Amino acid sequence: MQTLTLQTPDDLHVHFRDGAMLAETVRATARVFRRAIAMPNLVPPVKTVEQALAYKQRLLDARPEGSAFEPLMTLYLTDTLDADEIARAAAAGVRAVKLYPAGATTNSDAGVANLDSLYPILEILEAHGIMLLVHGEVTDRGVDIFDREREFIDRHLRAIAERFAELKIVLEHISTKDAAEFVAGAGANVAATITPQHLLLNRNDLLAGGIRPHNYCLPVLKRRSHQEALRAAAVSGSSKFFLGTDSAPHELSTKESACGCAGCYSAPTALELYAQVFDELGALDRLEAFASHYGADFYGLPRNAGTVTLVKEPWTIPERVEIPGVGSIVPLMAGTRLDWKLQSPA
Repeated sequence: MQTLTLQTPDDLHVHFRDGAMLAETVRATARVFRRAIAMPNLVPPVKTVEQALAYKQRLLDARPEGSAFEPLMTLYLTDTLDADEIARAAAAGVRAVKLYPAGATTNSDAGVANLDSLYPILEILEAHGIMLLVHGEVTDRGVDIFDREREFIDRHLRAIAERFAELKIVLEHISTKDAAEFVAGAGANVAATITPQHLLLNRNDLLAGGIRPHNYCLPVLKRRSHQEALRAAAVSGSSKFFLGTDSAPHELSTKESACGCAGCYSAPTALELYAQVFDELGALDRLEAFASHYGADFYGLPRNAGTVTLVKEPWTIPERVEIPGVGSIVPLMAGTRLDWKLQSPA
């Protein structure tokens, strides 16, 4: 196979950031994806409908000329979110709220400390048809960082998914065999996104032979057996697993520091990276459903019109992305040769 044409895909998990960075991050996502779920963990976080709509306008203003790209907005879930704001969110077309356990990842300090206190809010979300997007990690200092996802599922998510059977839940950026098995066995209201970094890399790529800060993300990369379980889930044909890059740019100096930031910037080559994985696994025929069908269906969105085409043509991911007013960003898998390249934009 020398060309691969897919129905135009969506990215169901993106950190665009804000300000000067938007010119790059929106362009990089809009080059191939028709829609993307915009994460709300800005500084300050997007907690209200008014803030969400203002952020959406900034994203729209950053689109390349002629682009039909559409950002889909979310609210940052706190234990002070009330019924009136949820009703306004539903009326304004806000698709989801994002649950960050306090301290779990970048800009999550305002997240939820006591998940049990959320149950009344979850009931209201369920009633309004607003989805719950979950960063599924506990943050107890006594829990090993490699076990945080499994502990979150066992302590909290199983009970939430069973109690709120009509609440659609996306366990985002799953990183373990435990998460893949939980999602596969859960009710129809539970699905998951899988990132390119968790499909392409394992903790050896982070730690063996020296620390590689540009491969540091949260949830952190796990052992190879977990990576293999995620690869199997992605190509399984199950509609419970779909594309969500968790593309999360950080300026180079904030990654290469004594306390480096978590996040991998995959937007400039996201679809090509997924194609590389599916090709390695002999499953290119299943990439379209993973990238273009399952996520839209779970979110209750119409599948996109149009197509994108990848051509089998070796090329190398650039070492740097330069952003005026921001600095240098090292993209995921910088300097790596890929076999698939975008031929035509969305």
